Formats: sequence, structure tokens, C-alpha cells
Amino acid sequence: MRINNVSQAILLLVFANFLASLSDVSLKVLNGEVPTFQYVFIRQVMSLLIIAPLWWRLPKAERMQGCGKINFWRAQFILIGSGCAMVAITHLTLATANAMFYVAPLMMLPLSVVFLQEVPPLKKIIATGIGFLGVLVVLRPEHFHWAAIIALGSALAMAVGNILIKRLPKEQSVVSTLFWTTALTIPGALLLALPQWSEIHMRHIFWITAINVFVLSYHALVVIGYRKAPASQIALAEYSGLVFVTLFGIMWFDEIPDTLTAIGIAMIVVPLMPIRWKRKAKPLDVVSEA
Repeated sequence: MRINNVSQAILLLVFANFLASLSDVSLKVLNGEVPTFQYVFIRQVMSLLIIAPLWWRLPKAERMQGCGKINFWRAQFILIGSGCAMVAITHLTLATANAMFYVAPLMMLPLSVVFLQEVPPLKKIIATGIGFLGVLVVLRPEHFHWAAIIALGSALAMAVGNILIKRLPKEQSVVSTLFWTTALTIPGALLLALPQWSEIHMRHIFWITAINVFVLSYHALVVIGYRKAPASQIALAEYSGLVFVTLFGIMWFDEIPDTLTAIGIAMIVVPLMPIRWKRKAKPLDVVSEA
């Protein structure tokens, strides 16, 4: 039986998020043994080596696209976000850390109002408010951990980076943008890494390489998936990543979320789900209850 484009796209996104979850597991296995910015530096150099051949094949006029002020600042926010993400995954459960990362789309609403002068609809404001209440539930005082603030720092850095994408020229090549964004993180990562530079072993290189392979595969599959079907019909599959990291946390790290944490995570994630899907889900719930 032939699978339609929407089903193919959903399967691709689910597999992409499975690989992204494995990258978080690999980072968890590193357990902070490599200093934060030394890890970021090594990872970004590896990424640049992978992207460079694709960048070199671009027409000469396109190669310098992206080497500008906006991409420079995006790169610095990506650098900060990557460092914060490593610290968060190292010290928090996989489920909690990833829940905090999902706050990035929520943060984009106030940022878009301030920097892009956008006027969001009331439904979006209410959904964002529910999401932030979910953050408070996850970070309640008796379960508070300083790394959660670091995770929110990662979410803020990602949100600002995404907002800056809207300032990039539409005709700018994606490969050139990726190349320069990666390249412009490396000097800062090196400067921050040098004071705590330490000896690393082959197993560290193995796990950092694995993270790069998983992340780049994720991005490639996401591009293919979104080209196969409209985003509104398949975007829900992106949330499979939270399911995977929760399962992996239980299986491999004995990280079992309590009820309130699960409720808080749901309050963060559900408002982000596509509205069309939430409307379609209502009759399905009635059928399941019957």
C-alpha cells in the first residue's frame, strides 16, 4: 500500500525527532566531562568542515551572503544557547530540559512585539500565558534547580536567533547562511574555551561526532519532510521529540517525571500545537471516551 505525502512527512519528522533525542542522550552521556565551550568549539568546527564543501560549490557571488552584522549576532546567540543547552541537559532530566527548550517559541511572541512591532491575536496571547504558567509548574520551588534558569537562557537565545532570521534577506542562500552562522560562532567559542581547556579522549570525540551526525540528520530530514506536505498538517510530529526524551530518560537514566512535572510540560507544549490539529482532536476524544 502506497503511503501518501502527509504520512511520509510525518514519519520523516518522527524519525528526525528520534535522532534529535539521541543527540540529547549523547550529550547526557558526556556528563559535562568536556568543558562547555570547548565542546561547543569542537562541535562547531566539525559542523563547519561538513558544510564547507557545500558552501564552496555555491556561485562565487553567493558565498559571502550571510557574512554580515545580523548573522554575526545570530551566531553569538547560538553560541550562548548551545552552551546553556549543554549545561541544562547535563544537570536536568532530559524531559525537563527539553520542556524548557520548548519555551523558545513562547518567548518569540513578546520578542516579536518589541522588535518586529507585530500584533499577535488574543488566542496566541492566551496560549502563551498558559505556556508560561506551565514553566512555573515545572520550576516549582521544591523542584527548583539552578540549571533550569540556564535552560531558559538557552530558550531565550534560540528565540532571539529565530527573530533575527526575519531580518535576513530572503534571497540569501541557506547553505551560505549556515556556513557563516557556524563560522562566526567559532572565534567566540575558542576565546571562552581557552581558560578551561582540558585534555579530551577519543570517546569524547566519538560522542561529539555522534551529536553532530544526529543534529545534521535531523535538519536534513526536517527540510525533506516540510517539502512533502503543508506544515499545518505535519507540525504536530515535531512534538514526538519530547516523548522520545522522556522515554529515554526513564530507560537509561532512571528519570521518572512526577505528575506535576508532566502537567507542567503539557501546559508548555499543548498551546504550541497546531490549532487545526487541536480542533480535529475534539471529536476523536469523544469517540475514544465512548
